[in-house]
Amino acid sequence: MALKPYWLRFHRWITLVFALPLIALILSGLVLSVEPLAQRTRPAAPVTEASVLAALARFDPEGKATGLSIRTYDQLMTLNGAGPDGAVDVSLRTGAEIDEPGWADWFGTARQLHERLLLDLGWLVSASTIAMLVLAALGVLMGWPRLRNTLGGWHSVGAWLFLPLIVLSPLTGLAIAFGISFIPAPGAARAPRIPLVEAVPLVARTHDLAGLTSMRVRGGRLLARVYVGDRLASFVVAQEGLQEAPTNWPRALHEGNWHALWGSGLNLALSVVLAGLWGTGLVIWAKRRFRKRNPRRRAMAVPAE
Repeated sequence: MALKPYWLRFHRWITLVFALPLIALILSGLVLSVEPLAQRTRPAAPVTEASVLAALARFDPEGKATGLSIRTYDQLMTLNGAGPDGAVDVSLRTGAEIDEPGWADWFGTARQLHERLLLDLGWLVSASTIAMLVLAALGVLMGWPRLRNTLGGWHSVGAWLFLPLIVLSPLTGLAIAFGISFIPAPGAARAPRIPLVEAVPLVARTHDLAGLTSMRVRGGRLLARVYVGDRLASFVVAQEGLQEAPTNWPRALHEGNWHALWGSGLNLALSVVLAGLWGTGLVIWAKRRFRKRNPRRRAMAVPAE
């Protein structure tokens, strides 16, 4: 195909220009891909309505907490908006306040890297995500891969085998970045937000609190995220009880929360493949760019005197 050399050149230059932000997104995505699976770790001590309310009574007696999160992989519950520092970490084992680094810190850093590159660079994340889609489109334009046992052959075959995931991941990432959820806006007036001490019993009435990951205010409503089986579901907590919120499918697919095992597994596999494509692509470019020319060809290129 006459245009294939040009598609290949564009493919290489886009990869080089966005090489650093792309590898940052890929590696941080690899770390985040295992978080849903890690969250399914059973707590060392039962997470009950009594234990959560006891933590609220002890560390937030004035009822200022705006939310809470539970990280079973760290055996940790965090009360947001409480304490002099704005957050209190409570051990699920002892119920005492703790200040120890854990996996939540690693996941938090990875999330900041994935969303903002640790700085206020969300625009660069979006640009790099668009670049990933352009790279996938250029790969398709270059045609079907050849089954060759070479670095370039494996690069092309791997890209084609995982093409649906390679396209779906950046598409859902852009949907999250631009606030696209495919959830219709609520038409009815929203009920006033209830305090956490009233919300916890409502959640515990129908769900195991060991599956509760967070309770936060979203859009003026108190939203609880709870694992129902291996699916992370969202519920609006109101005085009359819990009402399941519509699924934000771009976020569920991108984060792997649609299924803790399969979602984490597919995201992990995709991250490994993307890292491999990134590495092999740069190696192929470097070998072509810096390899020595054939001496015979170089001699033939010199005109005879």
